[in-house]
Amino acid sequence: MKIAVLIPCYNEAATIGKVVQDVKKTIPNAEVFVYDNNSSDDTTKIAAAMGATVVKETRQGKGNVVRSMFKDIDADVYVLIDGDDTYPLEAIQDIIKPVLNNEADMVIGDRMTNGSYGKENSRAFHGFGNNLVKRIINFLFNSNLSDIMTGYRAFSRYYVKTFPVMSRGFEIETEMTIYALHNNYRIKEVAIDFRDRPEGSFSKLNTYKDGFKVLKVAFLLFKDYRPLLFFGVCSSVLAILGLAIGIPPIIEFIEKSYIYRVPSVIAAAALEIISFLLFAVGLILETTVNQRKALHEQLSILFTVIDKKNSNETSVERVTDAFKDK
Repeated sequence: MKIAVLIPCYNEAATIGKVVQDVKKTIPNAEVFVYDNNSSDDTTKIAAAMGATVVKETRQGKGNVVRSMFKDIDADVYVLIDGDDTYPLEAIQDIIKPVLNNEADMVIGDRMTNGSYGKENSRAFHGFGNNLVKRIINFLFNSNLSDIMTGYRAFSRYYVKTFPVMSRGFEIETEMTIYALHNNYRIKEVAIDFRDRPEGSFSKLNTYKDGFKVLKVAFLLFKDYRPLLFFGVCSSVLAILGLAIGIPPIIEFIEKSYIYRVPSVIAAAALEIISFLLFAVGLILETTVNQRKALHEQLSILFTVIDKKNSNETSVERVTDAFKDK
């Protein structure tokens, strides 16, 4: 089976050579692709010298790089890993094994379970942000994942070729996870060690700016993938607020047979109407999402059939020729 190792890079001259070399030592039969995202150092030269296939991606952002990788590269198993040498390659066999055995569509390199991320990570608030996003997603999608934002993953061909990349930057990992959870892809986690960047290597992740983008993406995907829950919560909040504003005028009318707080009545009625409309929107969108999921399942069957047909093309041609001869 063809294994492709995908390494998105931006100014990783200090580490990319070692990463490519480690990949080739660990899985020598894999093809290594380094996608350079407008680096101003010698990243491309070093990667090419180590035997990697180097491709330029001019649209800035990790999400844009992953989009091009998934679209361009054809393989049976895909491994996505950062070029900063923070993920030891010793675990790569364990990472790809569930995909090779057809046990998972996405394998997550879990940095959290063994505590290595907490010990090695020296960047303030990164651990807090990871835990916050993890808890939100696990709550919304009723999952129990340990690491949502790791950059070390393996994918099946089916996942890669059906995943519509929407993110542009570092929020891509969150999008990958939510998409897999929503569409019932098989997910496995493999505990890995994590080490901080070596001296001379610098992170391009902005704790606050990129952290806000990740939370924004999680919020928007929550709205898109769980619309009934999203609009149901909004509807409930407005309904409760409307009741809080409307109950005093009702009590006033019961006691005095007259309403003096007319603006409160109008506001309460408006809130209740909006609450009803939001709930109706949630129901309609939930139906649309369920129909989309059903269509996705049908397309997945079609994709599998076509993929098997292409992989067995030679055999099919042989059988056809045999029937012609007969």
